[in-house]
Amino acid sequence: MASGGSGRGTGSSSGRSSSGPARGGGNGQARGRSGGGQRSGGGQRPAGQRSGGGQRPNAKRGPNPVTRGKRPAAATRRQVPWLLIGAISVIVVLAVGVIGFALTRESEVSAWRPSDDNRDPSLAIPGIVTGQYAGQQHVSPQQRVAYDRSPPFGGPHDGYWAACNGVVYPTPVRTENMVHSLEHGAVWIAYNPDQVTGPAVQQLAAKVQGQDYTMMSPYPGLDQPIALQSWGHELKLGDPNDPRIDQFISSLRQNQYTYPEVGASCDALGPGAFDPDNPPPFDASPPPPDAVTMDGRGAQSGNGG
Repeated sequence: MASGGSGRGTGSSSGRSSSGPARGGGNGQARGRSGGGQRSGGGQRPAGQRSGGGQRPNAKRGPNPVTRGKRPAAATRRQVPWLLIGAISVIVVLAVGVIGFALTRESEVSAWRPSDDNRDPSLAIPGIVTGQYAGQQHVSPQQRVAYDRSPPFGGPHDGYWAACNGVVYPTPVRTENMVHSLEHGAVWIAYNPDQVTGPAVQQLAAKVQGQDYTMMSPYPGLDQPIALQSWGHELKLGDPNDPRIDQFISSLRQNQYTYPEVGASCDALGPGAFDPDNPPPFDASPPPPDAVTMDGRGAQSGNGG
């Protein structure tokens, strides 16, 4: 009985042993699944496997199909250079303004510049007075001329011209010499010294100084503050800021169509003839009975000069 029991026991044990691997295999798989999610000693996690939803530091990510070909806006957006754009705009506006002013100024000047198509632009100046006078009628330094205008702007005149190369005379000058300079193409600015003083005189002088074929002098008894003369032309006005002054000068200074002796000199003749440092003085008294008349009676015909 005992050995039979032993045989069963052995058989049972042998039966369990034969079936053990199947169960053991099941348990091994279970243990394998259970142990697969944990580190085991120096075991290494398979590549690409996540731990706690994170990413390994050295892992490479593939391209994201959603963002492929797109750049992040915040990282790549460039700042608009508003300061540079503003500076360029200001420069452009200033340049346009300067060019526009220059063109306007040139247009204004051109309107008063003599040409074959517009030989005497001064005729468009309001207040201009004109007259016709014969040239080259000379008188001696001792003779007077009975001029028809005050100041005169044509007619018989002294054989020596007054220097008219931008000279501003501080004292009144003999009229007969000044008229001769008009015959050479000069513009004469005369002013009443009782009415035009200080800065106004300097303002007028600035239009003469350094300008050939211009001259300026006081003219006592002038019926207006300022009078401008060129040969056969006169303009009287009261304001040194009047734009007609520049119009008159531009139209008539060396206007080859309006004066008799084109190309004649305005340089000083010097002592013994006409000395700009010691010019013959202005004579405010009425002309004597033997004064040379405007038709040239008593004058000598000149041959230039």
